[in-house]
Amino acid sequence: MPDTRFDPLGPGRVVDGPEFDVFMCGVVFLDIIFTGMDRQPGPGTEELASGMASCPGGIANLAVAARRLGLRTALAAAFSEDDYGDFCWRTMEEGEHVDLTHSRRFADWHSPVTVSMSVDRDRSMVTHAHPAPVPATELVGDPPPSRAVIVDLGDGDGGSLPDWVTRARTRGALVFADVGWDPTATWDPEVLDRLAGCDAFMPNAVEAMAYTRTETPQEALYALADRVPLVVVTNGPHGALAIDAGSGEEVSVPALRVDALDPTGAGDVFGAALLLGTLASWGLADRVNFASLCASLAIQQFGGSLAAPGWGDLADWWQARKRDWAGSAYHRALRRRFAFLDALMPQVPPGACRRATATIARRADIVGLA
Repeated sequence: MPDTRFDPLGPGRVVDGPEFDVFMCGVVFLDIIFTGMDRQPGPGTEELASGMASCPGGIANLAVAARRLGLRTALAAAFSEDDYGDFCWRTMEEGEHVDLTHSRRFADWHSPVTVSMSVDRDRSMVTHAHPAPVPATELVGDPPPSRAVIVDLGDGDGGSLPDWVTRARTRGALVFADVGWDPTATWDPEVLDRLAGCDAFMPNAVEAMAYTRTETPQEALYALADRVPLVVVTNGPHGALAIDAGSGEEVSVPALRVDALDPTGAGDVFGAALLLGTLASWGLADRVNFASLCASLAIQQFGGSLAAPGWGDLADWWQARKRDWAGSAYHRALRRRFAFLDALMPQVPPGACRRATATIARRADIVGLA
């Protein structure tokens, strides 16, 4: 990632403010992503993929997405001392400039690896992983001062979130929560009790309906809005729904029309963009539209953290929309929906961050970028 940066939160920064905009803790995987496949391979068969990407995944998707959008980002994670771990650490620290002060390297531990196969706007994954050598609470220790933290609701115990999250919130950090897929399909509603310690929740529609035992994303949105101030339910090609109890706003935002190549990490990009808009005090419609735009830019590229857009990509997209004055009603609607970008784009420097293009980077590609 180039050093020329745009700080969208710059005007609101104060000298004695928190060191980081966002802090997070989780598992970093080496993601190997195959895309451009006609079908999933069946037993005893081999399929050819027209595209492949290798990059840090898991929590790295979220950390990279936040950093490319200009957020000062810190991550606590375990990294192996094997070659996969070396690659992920270098990419995160030297290539993406994510702060890894609270992360550690471990010998005699295998890096978690996920192979993802993207077919027809969906994906299947195979993962090999061993438990981290130390629990997340030991990695985090005392969380650094930050304006926000991001946590998976599945990381809690009973009705409580991890202690480090509670400490961070006590010090003024906003708590943004996500939730992962439940492989047991029990969708225990007690997980939602942990929302009492959160300020925002960002599930997808399937997760939201399953945990709330509702039949539609709209019903799930209302059920969750009784538990947490800000709720955003993403619904793939149908867009996103949101309620902000603080401002009294409620919005339904359509998805952008794009040719989806790979959905890997799109939810993380959406979450990072929503967090940025919240810290910048944008209106709810602008926040959700911006998050939808960032996610739509991501799914048009080979996946995971490689596909997360930077401000250079956003500036390119907006300039293309503004040049298309003779466009269709849909394109005119886009210019209205994203008119708020006019106040931001003049501040974006010409060399602003753009997404990565390599698959497995050479060391020479990132040395000297820190």
